[in-house]
Amino acid sequence: MKKFIGLDADSISTSISVLSKILASTYIIYLKTQNFHWNVKGPNFIMLHELFGLQYKELADAIDNIAERISMLGHITPATTIEFNKLSTIKECELPFTANAMLQALSSDHELMIIELRNSITLLDNNMDEGTKDLLIERLQAHEKTCWMLASHLA
Repeated sequence: MKKFIGLDADSISTSISVLSKILASTYIIYLKTQNFHWNVKGPNFIMLHELFGLQYKELADAIDNIAERISMLGHITPATTIEFNKLSTIKECELPFTANAMLQALSSDHELMIIELRNSITLLDNNMDEGTKDLLIERLQAHEKTCWMLASHLA
């Protein structure tokens, strides 16, 4: 069986499936965070506007890293909202949202990402794609930190 970057076709296929879902979910949570950044209102506007701004910028970098990993594995990266909505575990939302509801929604979304990432890392345990696992572990840590920050605002 031919290998690409030391991985067999089955390993790459599993990694692509996982990465495509993670990319889609990350993109939807990115859009939601940017939406909230633009539309937050209330007495905590400045603080939340800045917080959401930092978070969506971090997610934008993550999207690029995940998409590049898919390309690195020799595949076409999903790149349409149709594909993202089909693959994502995170669902879009419609405004209006109160600032508190925004925090709750994002906290729940990041928790879903944490679960999805843990399951994905476990799925990749035996396929030898340490590069993808490393990227997913990095994303897991980022979502855990973001979830903690959002939950702290709700406490």
